[in-house]
Amino acid sequence: MVYAKRPFSGPRQVVAYLGRYTHKIAISNHRLRYVGGGKVRFDYKDYHQQGSKKQMQLSKQEFVRRFALHILPEGFVRIRHYGFLSSTAKVKRLPVWRRALHVSPPAEMPPQSLHRRCPCCKNGGP
Repeated sequence: MVYAKRPFSGPRQVVAYLGRYTHKIAISNHRLRYVGGGKVRFDYKDYHQQGSKKQMQLSKQEFVRRFALHILPEGFVRIRHYGFLSSTAKVKRLPVWRRALHVSPPAEMPPQSLHRRCPCCKNGGP
């Protein structure tokens, strides 16, 4: 028996989610600000506050735990920077695809509705 439910709030959110997460690493080195004393501090964007840049500090155990959530299971392959769901392609071509398919765009939603909260701490960011 398969349980399936409607994903997110519609196709716009699915495309936004896939475009952000399918081809990127969990955190790049340039975002790391401090590692030492059992703590890790790094930069992130708070999409709940118009993408403002902030810093978060976590214990090394919590940082590694959250990082490990982004490790793909055996047999899965990471999608690279190409395809119709890449960040630049979806922004430029999605309206063209909608016209070709005779699909009207969904009702506009506030930008923060595209970003999920961290299930662990309920904050935005990594």
